[in-house]
Amino acid sequence: MENLKRILLVEDDPNDIELTLTSLNEHNLANDVVIARDGVEALDYLYRRGAFAQRPEGNPVVVLLDLKLPRLGGIQVLKQVKADEELCTVPVVILTSSREDRDLNECYKLGVNAYVVKPVRFTEFVQVVKQIGVFWVLINEPPKGSVKRT
Repeated sequence: MENLKRILLVEDDPNDIELTLTSLNEHNLANDVVIARDGVEALDYLYRRGAFAQRPEGNPVVVLLDLKLPRLGGIQVLKQVKADEELCTVPVVILTSSREDRDLNECYKLGVNAYVVKPVRFTEFVQVVKQIGVFWVLINEPPKGSVKRT
């Protein structure tokens, strides 16, 4: 079976979802993006439960995670992912509007791979997401054997 480089986008804002998919599409990276609209859905996807119980095995190549989410916030999702032996090597990129030092410091203490503040201007947002996608999907190599990809 071919290894697909799936991206998990955890975002509740429909405009940011659309901008992110548009940005990734420019490098043909939007074909395999799974969208979770809150932290509970993100964990359901990662643990293959609920609506995602039948999804193919394997972890995403990167998780793009907003912090301000309904039901379960991004920091709680990050904490659970990085504490789990099966998920801890999955790269997590915080993509948020929060510039709060508290959030930034907490995320790095928990093991986030990158923290990106969403630019307000459309063209800057598109550029930032393109760069994130290209790096994590096309350039970065995960550790062999520790990250199963589908």
